[in-house]
Amino acid sequence: MSTAESRYLWQEERPYDQVMGSDHQVIGKVGRLVGAIAPGRMGEVMIPIRGGSESYFAYASDAGEEIPQGTRVVVVEHEPPRTVIVSRLS
Repeated sequence: MSTAESRYLWQEERPYDQVMGSDHQVIGKVGRLVGAIAPGRMGEVMIPIRGGSESYFAYASDAGEEIPQGTRVVVVEHEPPRTVIVSRLS
């Protein structure tokens, strides 16, 4: 088996967040909602990552919570590739 093949297999065995570098990880990052989250619904958050800001679909960690647009939030979970669970930053 070549080095390239073994590297590929090694990466495939690890979870997404471990395969990507620290600049790609979103858990713990602070972002701002650009689309409000209604109870049980999805919103949108901009997260600073990879030298810029990227948009992710966002759900509240408390399904019954409403978080208005413009609120600063912290990412508590990541569901690859573009969905995060957020909590209001206190």
